[in-house]
Amino acid sequence: MVNGILGKKVGMTQVFGPDGTVQPVTVIKAGPCVVVQTKDVQSDGYEAVQLGLVEERPARVTKPLAGHYRKANVPPTRVRREVKVIAGGDAVKAGDQVLVTIFNDGDRVDVIGTSRGHGFQGVVKRHHFRGGAATHGSMFHRAPGSIGASSFPSRVVKGMRAAGRMGGDRVTVRNLRVERVDPEHHLLLVRGAVPGAAGGYVIVRKAVAAKPVRIPTPEKKAKGKK
Repeated sequence: MVNGILGKKVGMTQVFGPDGTVQPVTVIKAGPCVVVQTKDVQSDGYEAVQLGLVEERPARVTKPLAGHYRKANVPPTRVRREVKVIAGGDAVKAGDQVLVTIFNDGDRVDVIGTSRGHGFQGVVKRHHFRGGAATHGSMFHRAPGSIGASSFPSRVVKGMRAAGRMGGDRVTVRNLRVERVDPEHHLLLVRGAVPGAAGGYVIVRKAVAAKPVRIPTPEKKAKGKK
C-alpha cells in the first residue's frame, strides 16, 4: 500500500464543525496519481514507488522519459516523486492508480512542499536580527555587526548568519489533521497552513510520528461546590 500522494495546493478557506466551530484549512487537489515505477529491496535496496501526478495539461517529455512512461503503459506527467510503501500492505504494480481515498477524515498527515522564495534579503529579515538604534546619527541600523575577530582565527567561521537568498527551501509540516476528503473532486482539506504558494506541488503522506488524538472529557465538580 502506498504511503502518500502528490497534489497541488489550491488555497486556504475555512470549514465549520458540527458544533459550529470554525477551522482554517488548506485545500489540496490530491491526485489522481499513477504508479510509474516500483522499487524493491532486491534490485534497488529499498521499497518505494514512483508516482506521477495526472493533470489536465498534457506533459511534454524527452525521448528517454517517454520510454520510461511507455514501459509502465501510463501517460507522461510533468511531476514525478517517490513515496514509501507501507510494509505488509497490498502489492502495487506499475500502472495502478493512487487516489485521495487512501486518507480518511481525522487522519494525521505530513505535507512536504517548497516554501515561498523571498530573494536576496538582509540579516534583519532573514535571521530576525534586532538591528541598531534608529535614532538620528546612529549610522548603524540594519547592518549585521561583527562577523569575527581579525587576529584569530582571521577568517569568517563557517555557518555565520549573514545576508543571502531566503526561502525556496524544502519544508515539511507534520501532524496536520485531515478535516475532509472529497473523492469526487480529488480534494483533501487539511487543518492549518502548508508550505508554498497556491499552485505549488506538495507531497501528502501519512504522519511518520502521529500525535494521539485528545478527546475532551467533562470536568467533575467537587462536592460542596456549586
